[in-house]
Amino acid sequence: MIYNAKLPTSQLPDANISKEAWRVFGIMSEFVTATERLSAIQPAVSIFGSARTKTDHAYYHITEEIARLLSDAGFSVISGGGPGIMEAANKGAFYGKSPSVGLNIQLPHEQHTNAYQNISHTFQHFFSRKVMFVKFASAYVVMPGGFGTLDELMEALTLVQTGKTRRIPIILVGSKFWGGMLEWFKSALLAEGMIHADDMDLIKLIDEPEAVVSAIFKHYETRGFEPSAAEIEMQLNL
Repeated sequence: MIYNAKLPTSQLPDANISKEAWRVFGIMSEFVTATERLSAIQPAVSIFGSARTKTDHAYYHITEEIARLLSDAGFSVISGGGPGIMEAANKGAFYGKSPSVGLNIQLPHEQHTNAYQNISHTFQHFFSRKVMFVKFASAYVVMPGGFGTLDELMEALTLVQTGKTRRIPIILVGSKFWGGMLEWFKSALLAEGMIHADDMDLIKLIDEPEAVVSAIFKHYETRGFEPSAAEIEMQLNL
């Protein structure tokens, strides 16, 4: 016997329908307030990585150095606002010349706001937070991390690959950490026709902090950081 647990809308309690309706307004408000607060931070670079990375780890120090170099070069630096790699990114930018931005999320564990943020904004919903990471980023720098980091990486790759957002540099830092994944992309995804050969060009694998900054400038050297009218329209349809 097959059971259908989904009740028709007419059978749902009125209180639940009202709650869902008001939730939509809360989501709209989250987008509006975040856009207003972040509209002046461009050009910006979003940095991702593990919340579990300790302050004495090499990944932490490399992230801090990259963020400081980007900040001194004129980029606002955006992180998830929490501990680990996120803290290192905010810390490096905080002591640089450009704003340090934290897009925090309310979680039952792991996430707490780090102290190195010039601009701090907290989200309730992952999806609205993820839109802001993409909307205001001129580049993605992806440090070693877990499921959350992979989620952000795959989101960026998918949006660029499908033309839902402009093409920006997507830089993986750490050959030893990311090399196996990229080899699997080639041996499985590319070999089986799941991606196109050109899709591998969406990713750069870099180890040196200075080279990360150079790669971002090289990407924009013939066009500037301001999005074109077509790219602005594209961003509105994220």
